[in-house]
This record gives sequence, structure tokens and C-alpha cells, in this order.
Amino acid sequence: MRPFADLVTIGRVVKPQGRKGEVLVEPLTDRPDRFPGLRRAYVATPGGGAREIRVESGWPHKGRFVVKIEGVDTIDQAEAYRGLDIRIGEEELAILPAGSYYLHQILGLRVEDSSGRLLGRAQDLIETGAAPVLVVRAETGETLLPLAAEFVRVDLQGGRIVATLPELADADR
Repeated sequence: MRPFADLVTIGRVVKPQGRKGEVLVEPLTDRPDRFPGLRRAYVATPGGGAREIRVESGWPHKGRFVVKIEGVDTIDQAEAYRGLDIRIGEEELAILPAGSYYLHQILGLRVEDSSGRLLGRAQDLIETGAAPVLVVRAETGETLLPLAAEFVRVDLQGGRIVATLPELADADR
């Protein structure tokens, strides 16, 4: 059985939709177009496992997607999915160009300065309209770091992010 934590969240069931067991899904992916063609996904089971679900169909509806899950044929059955994350395996994600990465790949990574001193761990990402901002959390507090090439180098193989703090970058000029 696959651990649920090893899968990638693509949506969350908001509520039942319709009378035939469909559910309304809030997309949590940069590729919401995957829902109409989605044929299998996973939901959590007690104990941290994942249970495969088969998707019969999916279609857009007011910025979200209606999804029909095989074997879910009533409103009551659909209600059991309310609030559940829908996930897929990482192998189903599109391959990104060199130097690009998915958010789930960087969250939790060690963040250190160029001398190897620990600054904290990548905890969250804030979309700002310009460069996204990485939230780095340490015992001493939080540091906000622009997720831009002049401030960060992501080393997925090494499990770390090497950062130049903005105030240090300004001092070099």
C-alpha cells in the first residue's frame, strides 16, 4: 500500500454535487485541466495509507470540477468524501525543465547560507504577484526569502536550498 504522504495533492473534495454521487472538487494544482482526463487518484485511509479511486468522469463547473467516482452513486456515499484530498503519484506529474521544481519538492528542505549555516526549513510559499516568497522557519522565527535565482539555488539532490538573504545581496552592490 502506498503511503498517502508520498503522493501529490491535486484537489480537495468540497461537497457532494448532484444526486448521482458526484463530488465537487477544488483544484489545488497548476494544471486543473487534468481533471476531465483523470482516471485514477488516491484518498487517505486511516493510518496514513492511500486507497485508489477510479474516476468515471470529470467536468468543469464554476471554477471547480465535478468528479464522478466509480462506486459512489448516492449523495450519502459522496458525503463521505467531503474534505478529503485527492492525490496522484509523483510519476504522473509533467516533467519540468531543468532548474524548475514542484512546490512539494522544496517544502521541508533544509535552507542554509552559502557557508552551510542552517537558516531553517522551507515551510510555505506566499504568492505575491511578483516573485513568490519562501517562508523559512527556524526555532528563532521566520525568514521571508524571494524565490528568485539571485536569492536561492535549489539543490533537490542534496536536499537543500542555498540562500543569499536579500539584505546580504544588497550589501554586495
